[in-house]
Amino acid sequence: MRTMNRKRRIQYALITPILKLILFVLWRSCRVVQIIGTEHIDKIAKSKKPFIPCYWHQQHLFCTWYMKKLIKRGLKIGFLISPSVDGEIPAKLARAWGGEIIRGSTTRTGAQAMRDMYTLVVKQGISPVSTSDGPQGPIHTFKMGDVLLAQFTQAPLIPLAYAAEKAWMLGSWDKFLIPKPFSRIVIVIGEPVYVAKGIVAEDLEPVRLQMENSLKQLTKTAQATLKH
Repeated sequence: MRTMNRKRRIQYALITPILKLILFVLWRSCRVVQIIGTEHIDKIAKSKKPFIPCYWHQQHLFCTWYMKKLIKRGLKIGFLISPSVDGEIPAKLARAWGGEIIRGSTTRTGAQAMRDMYTLVVKQGISPVSTSDGPQGPIHTFKMGDVLLAQFTQAPLIPLAYAAEKAWMLGSWDKFLIPKPFSRIVIVIGEPVYVAKGIVAEDLEPVRLQMENSLKQLTKTAQATLKH
C-alpha cells in the first residue's frame, strides 16, 4: 500500500499546478458552442435543493468544466475521490475550484461513501457528482448505487453528456476522451429523474436502465448537434 511520504508530497506539489495549467489551456482553447437543457439545472438551482449530476467516466473533462461553472454560480458541488494517495492530486484540484471533497471509493469503501454522501446531500445540501460507470466499469453501464442514493435522499438524478468536434480517445477501460485544442464542444443536460420511496431495490432496475439509456441518448444528441 502506497503512503504519502516526503518524496511523493514534493512530486504532487509540483504536478498539481502543471495539471491545473493543462486543464486551463484545454478549457480555454476549446469552444463550448451550445449547452442544451440548462433549464433543468436552473429550476433546481432556484429551489436551492441538491441534486445528483451523473455522467460517464469517459466524459470527465467537460462535464467537470460544467460542474466548475455551477460552483461559480454558488451551487454546492461535491466530488467522490479515492481515499488513497492517488486521490490527492484530484482532491487538490477540486478544492481549488471550490468543490466539496468526499474521500471514498464505490469499490473499496462503498458503504461508508454512501453514508457520507447521504449526510452531505440531506444535511448540507451538497450535490455529489457521480461518474456512473466508474471507477472500473464496465463502460457505459449505469451503476445501481446512484439510483439508491437518489431514493434515500430524494434528490433527483440529472444526466449530462458532452461531445467534442475532434478528440483523442485513450486506450483505458473507459476510452477516456480528450478534446483536441480549439475543438467545438456541445453539452447536453437531461431531465431530472426522481426515485420514489418504498420501491424495493430489486424493482429499481427500470430506473437504472432509464438513466443508462438517457446518458447514451444525450451523447448522441451532442454529437448530432455538432454536425449541424
